[in-house]
Amino acid sequence: MNIKTLFATREQLLYLLAAAVPIAFTAWNALLNNFVVEVAGFNGEKIGLLQSIREVPGLLAFSIVFVLIIFRQQTAAYVSLFLLGFGTLLTGFFPSTLGLYITTLIMSVGFHYLETLHSSLSLQWISKEQAPSFLGKLSALRSFMALFILATLYIMMKIFDVGYIAVYVLSGGITMLLALVAWVGFEHFKDDVVQETKLFLRKKYWLFYLLTFLAGARRQIVVVFAGFLLVEKFHFSVENMLLLLIVNTIINMVCAPYAGKLIERFGENLSLKLEYICIVLIFILYGLVQSQMMAVVLYILDNLFYTIAIALKTYFQKIADPKDIAVTSGVASTINHIAAVFLPVTLGIVWIYSASAVFFIGAAIAFIAFLLTFFISKKEPA
Repeated sequence: MNIKTLFATREQLLYLLAAAVPIAFTAWNALLNNFVVEVAGFNGEKIGLLQSIREVPGLLAFSIVFVLIIFRQQTAAYVSLFLLGFGTLLTGFFPSTLGLYITTLIMSVGFHYLETLHSSLSLQWISKEQAPSFLGKLSALRSFMALFILATLYIMMKIFDVGYIAVYVLSGGITMLLALVAWVGFEHFKDDVVQETKLFLRKKYWLFYLLTFLAGARRQIVVVFAGFLLVEKFHFSVENMLLLLIVNTIINMVCAPYAGKLIERFGENLSLKLEYICIVLIFILYGLVQSQMMAVVLYILDNLFYTIAIALKTYFQKIADPKDIAVTSGVASTINHIAAVFLPVTLGIVWIYSASAVFFIGAAIAFIAFLLTFFISKKEPA
């Protein structure tokens, strides 16, 4: 096979970027809690602030519009991937409070900008007819890479006793190398449509904005509180949580392509209705659960239905003016992260009084999203 054929198409570039992200981010995220406690001596206050710092670039993702004044989207994606790897590589060398805050910020800027740019380029480069299946394949690829990295980390650290610094250097270095390989190997594809470089909110995207916010709120409840429920109420061990993470990753890897085909067949309207009404039921059951096995089943089912969330992206692709995609992708990331800033703290207070109430609030959020899907046009705009 001619090596040039590996660097020939836009689709191949999107696959490479999707595969590269989990190499650094999965390693960084999987080791974080142990590293900051065992090496950096963090307490709850410091880890809380670090996680808030990690979310700031997501909240400020709208600033990608200013980056695009200087760089083309493809170049900005390479720089972002390099920063993701660079921040990860540096992590092990700076086990101080300030050092970890700075390296986390570098890593997170690269991660969130790349997520925004990757989403933008996918919606611009892939046709509306093929987008659901393609995004499903990208999701499956990310899950496969995350699973591979988790297994590799386990072997390296448990069997060969590899240290934190070596793991961070290796995972970050490989990611940086892939950024350079992509930069050199792929041609700089011509933009089909010149993107807007001014920040805006458009009235015609109001439904997309609102559903994006609610999706971020729903996801925060699962990420922060569903796992905490398993540990606090049902005394789940670290080993069991890791096993559950692996099971969820495998399910996403297998089901994501089928989620794409589901969206292609039934459309975004029905697909999102299915996702949201099922999430309503799952959250209600979370609030009532008394069995560890039922809690595990609910955790897995929520992950399964989350694969349908790509329908929100393809819905936006169908209603968007092509020149708006890059800026609106950044704005959407910011809107999605608003919930990450205030919801965990607010619902954490609610949790003290009633864990069930947290999930009933989640059910209400999902039900509002379900009602909003009735505003989605069944016909694609001309």
